[in-house]
Parts: sequence; structure tokens; C-alpha cells
Amino acid sequence: MNELTPTTRALTWCLHLLVLGLLALTAVRAVADGAPDAVAVIAVAAVLGLVYAAGPLLPVFSRSRWAAAGWLAVVGAVWLVLLVLAADAVYLAFPLFFLQLHLLSRRAGLLAVVVTTAAAVGAFAGHRGGLTAAVAIGPALGAAVAVAVVWGYQALYRESERRRQLIEELTATRADLAAAQHTAGVLEERERLAREIHDTLAQGLSSIQLLLRAAERALPGQAEAAVGYVGQARQAAVDNLAEARRFVAALAPPALEGGTLAGALERLCATTSTRHPLTVRFHLTGRPVPLSTPHEVALLRIAQSALSNTTRHARAGRAEVTLSYLGDRVAVDVVDDGIGFDPLEAPASGADAGGYGLPAMRARLHALGGTLIVESTPGHGTALAAQLPTDTASPRDDEAHR
Repeated sequence: MNELTPTTRALTWCLHLLVLGLLALTAVRAVADGAPDAVAVIAVAAVLGLVYAAGPLLPVFSRSRWAAAGWLAVVGAVWLVLLVLAADAVYLAFPLFFLQLHLLSRRAGLLAVVVTTAAAVGAFAGHRGGLTAAVAIGPALGAAVAVAVVWGYQALYRESERRRQLIEELTATRADLAAAQHTAGVLEERERLAREIHDTLAQGLSSIQLLLRAAERALPGQAEAAVGYVGQARQAAVDNLAEARRFVAALAPPALEGGTLAGALERLCATTSTRHPLTVRFHLTGRPVPLSTPHEVALLRIAQSALSNTTRHARAGRAEVTLSYLGDRVAVDVVDDGIGFDPLEAPASGADAGGYGLPAMRARLHALGGTLIVESTPGHGTALAAQLPTDTASPRDDEAHR
């Protein structure tokens, strides 16, 4: 049995009141018409009322369809007795139709309605002295109305349940989507910080370590040189601190503030040459065009990462950094004369085995529609080419949205 909703509870009470009213009408009419079996009609009507009222009060009635079917059978049997005694009892067939269609299965309920209709027509014809169209049409029409109403309500209820389930699924899906978006956002931010740490702090700390080692080797005989190395290490620490504050806030690197990408790359080459035993030269080709901040940051970070790898692993004496404006594309090329490596083994076995070297460069460029090409052979140096489509937006336009 289904749990009653406020609407079905109200309809149930209306059905109970209808049965009570029709029983009272049958008894009153029997007395008013002076029927010889009026006492029997009143007694059977009372029994029918008690049997009808007892069913919903029994706990088993709400738990078992078989118990409900048995109760309906008893109600129907008593009703047939009353129908034999009083013709007015035929009106009770209408509420019985609703009970049978609601409590029984679809097929059993329809069969019970047909049997009840036949019994009502037959008994009513007996009281009227013969079967006429009016005698047959009344109960049959009542049965058809009851079937249409109950089946229509059941169809609406099933549609309502489907929509409720759909709404619950959509709500759950929306919650899952929100959780997935949150997780994706967290992972994306974590990946961004990992790239920034690799391209700035990790390289800066490596430079500081190398400078301090050089200062240590210079002591105590070359105190002046050691002081110079310590000063450079201090400046590298200051630069790293500024970089850290900027990328945590998702702002442009200090090297790009108030300047151009070409100027930032030129300063990068000069700083690298000063801090490491490596001569780095910068070249600019083509006519510079405005770039958005994400494009400038990506190219600057890739140049920083490439030069860091050169100073730590390439054993190179010279390196060239070239910024080229090629019409609809802009490129940064970093070439060195170091020992080279096998690009196919770099992600798994190089110094960037943690996953933030060449893979991070490619991911950064891919997000902006760019490409990365690395050419290297052990013993013959390395050439790295990063290209991005030219963005005609002002390179500082997006700072207003930060």
C-alpha cells in the first residue's frame, strides 16, 4: 500500500463519507417506503458499515494487498445481500469501483469492476422487473467514469513520480558537477603554483646555492669575490621573494611590470650571464606587436626554465635567446652549445623528472594555443622553440580584471 499524500488522504475521507451517506440513504429509504424487510435492510446496512470501517483500522490492511483483497471480498458479499434487499444499494457500487481499482492490481481491479457492474445491473433489473437500457447504462456509466478517473490519476501520479526522480537526479548531478568543478579548480590552481615554483623559486634557489658555493670556494683568499657572490645571492633572494608574492596573487611577474617582453628577456639574459659561467645573448627580430599578459608570462617563464636547465645541466659556454615576431605568431628560441640530451628520455629521467620541465612548458603553451619544439642530440647542444599565436589585445588589458 502506498503512503497517503494530503490529496489522496482528502479523497479517501470523501470516499468514506460517500459510503456512509449512501448506507444511510438506503436505510432511510427502506423505512420511508415502508418496505416489509426494512429492519433487515437497516441491520445489513449497519453490518456493511462496520465491516467497511474495520478494514482500514486493521494494521494488516495497510501492509498486505491480499488482506485488502479479502476485506474487499467481505464488503462485496455483504453489499450483495443488501442489494438483494434494497434497490437503492445499487448506488454503493460507485464507491466500490474506486476501492477495487485502488486496492487491487490493474488487471484484478478491472475484473472486480466488471463483476460488480454485472451484479449491480442484474440486481437492479430484478428490482425493476426487467432489464432495460436505463438499468444497464447507469451502473456501466458509473464503472466507466470510475475507471477513467482512477487510471487517469494513476497516470498523473506516475508522471509526477518520474519528474520527482528526474529533479532529484538533476539536483544530485548538479551537486556532483559543482564538486567536480571545485576539484578541477583546486587541481588547476595547484598545477599553476607548481609551474610557477618550478620556473621561479626552484631556479632562483638553485642560483643562490651556486652563488653561495662560489663564495665558499673564494674564501678566505678572495674575500672581495666572495662578497660579490653573496651580494648576488642576496639579490636573487630578493627577486625570488618578489616573484613568489606576485604568482601567489596571480599577478604579472615583476620583470614585465612597466616594461616589454623584449626588455624582460634581455634583463634575464644579462642576469644569467652575471650569476653563472655562461654567456647569454639576446636577439630581437621582427616588428614587436602588443601581447596579452598571459602570452608574455608564458614566453618569459619558458625562457627562464630553458636557461635554468642550461645552467644546471648543459655545461654550455654560450646560449642565444631570440624573440621573433612572425606576423600572426610570436616565438622564443633558446639555443645552447652544451652537451645536449635525448628529448624522448627527458620527462622520465632528466633533472625535471618531477614533471615540471618540458611537460610543463608544453602544457603552458597548449593552454594558449601554442607549440613547443625541442631539438637536441647528446654532444651537440640543444635548441628549444616556443611559439604562440599573436594576440592583438593590449598586454595590460587583462590586469583590470585581476
